Amino acid sequence: MSDPASASPAAAPPSDSLTEPSPWTTRLVSLAVASALLMEFIDSTALSTALPRLAQAFDADPIHLKLALTSYILALAVFTPASGWAAQRYGARRVFLTAMVVFLGGSALCGLSQNLGQLVGARVIQGIGGAMMTPVARLIVVSSTPKDKLISAMGWFTMPAMVGPLIGPPIAGLVLSVADWPWIFYLNLPIGLVGALAVRRFVPKGAPDREAGRFDTLGFVFSAVALSGLIGLAETAGLPLLPPLVQLALLAVSLGAGWLYLQRCKAVSRPILDLTLLRYPTYRASLLGGTFVRLGIGASPFLMPLLLQVALGWSPLKASAVTIATGAGVLVARPFAGALLKRYGFRSALAAFVVFTAIMTAVPGAFTAATPMGLMIVLLLVGGFARSSQFIAANTIAYADVPQPRVAAASTLAAVTQQVGLALGVSFGGLMLHLTRGSGAHLTPSSFVWPFVAIGVVTLLALPVYLRLDKDAGASLSGR
Repeated sequence: MSDPASASPAAAPPSDSLTEPSPWTTRLVSLAVASALLMEFIDSTALSTALPRLAQAFDADPIHLKLALTSYILALAVFTPASGWAAQRYGARRVFLTAMVVFLGGSALCGLSQNLGQLVGARVIQGIGGAMMTPVARLIVVSSTPKDKLISAMGWFTMPAMVGPLIGPPIAGLVLSVADWPWIFYLNLPIGLVGALAVRRFVPKGAPDREAGRFDTLGFVFSAVALSGLIGLAETAGLPLLPPLVQLALLAVSLGAGWLYLQRCKAVSRPILDLTLLRYPTYRASLLGGTFVRLGIGASPFLMPLLLQVALGWSPLKASAVTIATGAGVLVARPFAGALLKRYGFRSALAAFVVFTAIMTAVPGAFTAATPMGLMIVLLLVGGFARSSQFIAANTIAYADVPQPRVAAASTLAAVTQQVGLALGVSFGGLMLHLTRGSGAHLTPSSFVWPFVAIGVVTLLALPVYLRLDKDAGASLSGR
């Protein structure tokens, strides 16, 4: 998410936000900037479907292909903090359009890659564009929408993004059936062009804020080193990619940079990531609970294609016919989320959603060659419904108590936390698969049982976090 930044922490939202937009204007703005999410989700789900084919093309271990996923997510996490300041300093629409150009350039380079190293580098460029694109898009929506209309606006904003996981797998399956894998990335080009034209037409230009202040370069460097080290350590854990001494050094550098960043936060008025926002209970619950969920489900897009195409021997087209069900479930949940929140409140709804999500996240571990394809589709459909409902609720309640002047900073910290959770989830899933497979062994359906169970258990760790919310938390948003 599937599941979708900000200015410097204490700064106001960019000046191109709208004061009292009409419902129709809000929808047009949300849909226009959501083109970025649509493009990103098609790209990520299509790439997941193509991982086994890429492993063959590059003559690489399928488990090592997780680098193609985590390198992109790492770039998102590292560069997202800079997006908010850039949006305030140069204007959100200008930054958004520039970021789309960078993302499209990275997409073209991905298609031209000749080995895994080149693909990882191109994915980093894509990630830089995504870091300066999707968070700014969300900031435009959140900062320009009254709180009582935020659920509706976020629904319109995320609706096109939900179409991405729905059409990404079959598009990848069709492309891989008639053409080579580079065309998966080339498909981003026409989508991005249409999206850029929509943004120029419907999103107000606004004026840059010349009082945005200086960019916190030192804080950015400290946070970048800390996050890179953490994700790099998780990515190489259990794999013979780095010597143990190098891994220990990476851990020390990451922890040291993190400590230096905490000291930096105390010394500046506008740290690049404002950790004081965690004082708000609803915001803290959204980030912490959402991180546990992403640690669990973040591995699914990596594990499912390997299970279906490598362990079960399915073609990419047949596999996409099953994985499309998750996207369909996500899409189906959209109209029901608001009603469920209004009926039961955020605390009860989140608790029920996360239990349901944890169970359905673990279910694919039981898939074997004897499992009916129709049953797989139904289970993944239900799982997508549960996952989408959980994220709609968690992403919305995050801003229930955050004052409007701090929405920009909250959006930045939320975006970084989400990407770190997803990256660690992919790494965790890869580690579990490596441990259950054994050294040099082939992947079989039994290799995936414990990895899926493990990510389901990790997802369930969000339950105590949500249960600690006040029973009336987020009532002003849900209308309950």
